[in-house]
Amino acid sequence: MIPPAAPQPPPELELDYQPPAAEADDDIQHSLFGEILDWMLAPLLLLWPMSIAITYLVAKSIANQPFDHALEDSVTVLAQQVHAVDGKVIKGLSGPARDILRADDVDSVYFQIQGPRGEHVDGDRDLPPPVIDEDDKPRASVRFRNDTMHGTPVRVAYAYVRLERAGGDEPQLALVQVAETLEKRGQLANAIIKGVILPQFIILPIVLALVWFALARGLSPLAQLQERIRARSSDDLSPIASNQVPEEISPLVNSLNDMLARLSLSIEMQKRFIADAAHQMRTPLAGMRMQSELALRQTDSGEIHRSLEQLAKSSEAATRLVNQLLALARAENQPQAGTAMLPLDLSELARSAVQDWVPASFAQRIDLGYEAPAVPVQIVGNPTMLRELLSNLIDNALRYTPAGGSVTVRVRAGDEHSLLEVEDTGPGIAPAERTRVFERFYRILGNSAEGSGLGLAIVREIAQQHGAEVDIYNNPRAQQARLPGALFRLSFPLPPPAPEDESEPPHYG
Repeated sequence: MIPPAAPQPPPELELDYQPPAAEADDDIQHSLFGEILDWMLAPLLLLWPMSIAITYLVAKSIANQPFDHALEDSVTVLAQQVHAVDGKVIKGLSGPARDILRADDVDSVYFQIQGPRGEHVDGDRDLPPPVIDEDDKPRASVRFRNDTMHGTPVRVAYAYVRLERAGGDEPQLALVQVAETLEKRGQLANAIIKGVILPQFIILPIVLALVWFALARGLSPLAQLQERIRARSSDDLSPIASNQVPEEISPLVNSLNDMLARLSLSIEMQKRFIADAAHQMRTPLAGMRMQSELALRQTDSGEIHRSLEQLAKSSEAATRLVNQLLALARAENQPQAGTAMLPLDLSELARSAVQDWVPASFAQRIDLGYEAPAVPVQIVGNPTMLRELLSNLIDNALRYTPAGGSVTVRVRAGDEHSLLEVEDTGPGIAPAERTRVFERFYRILGNSAEGSGLGLAIVREIAQQHGAEVDIYNNPRAQQARLPGALFRLSFPLPPPAPEDESEPPHYG
């Protein structure tokens, strides 16, 4: 019997599977405690070997000084025993004095006396002479050098003794040297090193423990702040008390408080927006329900037809409200959506938008016109969002302009901005109301025109996304009309100059 084949994964799963991406260095979470500890201990551990090396050199220098003084005294005493008689070098060093000079329990001591011509007078013949020019020979000072004797390092003290000659001849110089091995010096240097380094081995762990404790103690306010924030309820957006944290953390707490204030304002606006949207949706939905129930009870075809007409109007109002809510949501989420901002001709965009509203203006008996600039007006923006902006401005103007009036869309180039204007011959907007008309669902009292109160809010949101400013004025061309009219002017920033060395247009994102 052939065993059944093992189940294979569906092909689409194999094609869609992507291995997890490698974690980047910027995505790795770092410990503040660890980084501070590293920055404190790394220099300490690097300086510690340097301290040992410097201590060793200082210890050797300290160890050399007393022994060099002893060698200097030996050379001085030996030089006092050397003099010249009848042109010959005579030494006054007896056998016991020679034994005392060589007496040392640890090191080997050597001495040597040479005549003016380098002849051996007394002492060890194998002790090498110093390398020095005749003109540089000192007359009355003891000098030191490091040398070797029978392959062993030695420290040598030497001096030249002035020998007076009879008859007033020029005096001659005899060489006196005393050398010793370096055993005692090494022992003393090692003793100094041990006396200095061993306490460091004891102190270093204590220092590390103190640094660890100090860091943990210093970072404890962060842990306390974390616990206070974690203990809050999900709806508690009240400010964090900045006087309960150290001064260094105060800027962070102030930034958190600013963010909480903005978040609280955003949540409050969303709640108000949802409440207003629900209230606005209730009216057309209630009308649709009432008209549908009325149509069900009617038997006359004419009454049913009128009820269906009212039902269609209510559904149209509900559809427009939903579309404007969606448009406002798209405008508010434009930065997060990442839609590209492209170079475009504002005059062509305005001409196309005006053409879309010509049938509506004919139905309302309003003269809808467009004034084009002499040259193309270039801006940087999102065509879809800007078309939505212009459609809301034109729709707003048509709704508030009475029959027989006029609405004009104008594009022109300014010295520092590109200008888009929509003017009408309607009732206008009082100066006190011009800042509030951009609020969501705000309607000017005493106005019978239909609308949801979202059109100008969408205009402001899209304008802010494009860095444009919106201003409202009375229409200066409505002098002959009985109504003051309104003029909406949008000032767009000029686009940056195109790069000279690129053949393709730049991409704005």
